[in-house]
Amino acid sequence: MKVLLLHQHFNTPQTGGALRSYYLVRALADRGIRVIIITAYNGRRYKVEIVEGLEVHYLPVGYRNRYGFYKRTRAFLSYMARAVTLARRFHDVSLCYAISVPLTVGIAAIAVKMLYGIPYIFEVGDLWPEAPIQMGFIKNRPLKKILYNLESSIYRRASAIVALSRPIKAGIASKAPGKLVHIVENMSDIQFYHPEQKQRELEMKFGVTGKFVVGYMGTLGYANGLEHLVECAKQSLHKGLAVHFLICGDGAMLESLRAHSHRLSLTNLSFIPFQNRHGVKEVLNVTDAAFISYRSAPVLETGSPNKFFDGLAAGKLILVNFGGWVREEIENNECGVWIDRSKPDDFTEKITPFIHDRVLLGRYQRNARLLGERKYSREQLSERFVSIVRQAHRH
Repeated sequence: MKVLLLHQHFNTPQTGGALRSYYLVRALADRGIRVIIITAYNGRRYKVEIVEGLEVHYLPVGYRNRYGFYKRTRAFLSYMARAVTLARRFHDVSLCYAISVPLTVGIAAIAVKMLYGIPYIFEVGDLWPEAPIQMGFIKNRPLKKILYNLESSIYRRASAIVALSRPIKAGIASKAPGKLVHIVENMSDIQFYHPEQKQRELEMKFGVTGKFVVGYMGTLGYANGLEHLVECAKQSLHKGLAVHFLICGDGAMLESLRAHSHRLSLTNLSFIPFQNRHGVKEVLNVTDAAFISYRSAPVLETGSPNKFFDGLAAGKLILVNFGGWVREEIENNECGVWIDRSKPDDFTEKITPFIHDRVLLGRYQRNARLLGERKYSREQLSERFVSIVRQAHRH
């Protein structure tokens, strides 16, 4: 059995970034299934590398988190066309696993199926085009209709679909009734991340000695709505709370957030450059609470944010400023709290008990780790994924 993975943003532990697709194909390879990966990178030439036994084909398609909507769209279309052309080489592939976003990967999967007879499973991490439409990036009515029809077509033609959350599964079912949809959430890497004592040298490195630390790690994009985190820092400083905020990552909003923080003279907020997972582990070591942030839009409540699962694995208090299934999960398991972004004082009111009561903080942090172990461990979700692939292959 040989599987072709189409994922424009494939990462490895060395490069950093989201590692879901790496762990998925690693699970296949560890069970004797050969995997060929077609991805993209910020280079000038096409190249092939063997990464830990995985055959990775890198297409020279530039992409950065700081790209605007139209520049991103050009990158998505370029990857789509080149990936379909390259897939012609792999005649003995029995199944294609296509990961969105973007939705254009679904077009590539349809083309691979039609041109080369390779069936595909489509993974949906975010509901496109609903996300850019709700956030106002796509306003043209005829274009919306075209994109919605494309979405439905991709779902219908897939052998199966993998959704990253229950709400995403429900969204797919409304567009493709009767289609087989599995749920495989993002993973808590409980083997790599652990609850651990803060290291003094790391506290000094990040300038947070003696502070209650709230950390955000991930993309600094428009959808993340991180101006709310800056507001939380402002309110904490005004109220004299010994809280320090760390924003770790890169994205289109980085310079805007830096400038806003500078204008407010926020001495309790630091920016840390993008890190690989070893760097993220260091940041998590000094972090008491992991902040997961999204702008107010119903579709953004359906996703499966990577750093939520890292926070669970590391045993951190989880703070979210959006509703949906993640809020329900942390409240039902007493491992986090919801911050109402419409109320300026809500953060300081809800974080204060955890600052003053370390027993309470420890209980919530332990519950976070237990949730990661019980429901979202890499091992059990990998097993579920492999069984889905094998089932699709048999049919």
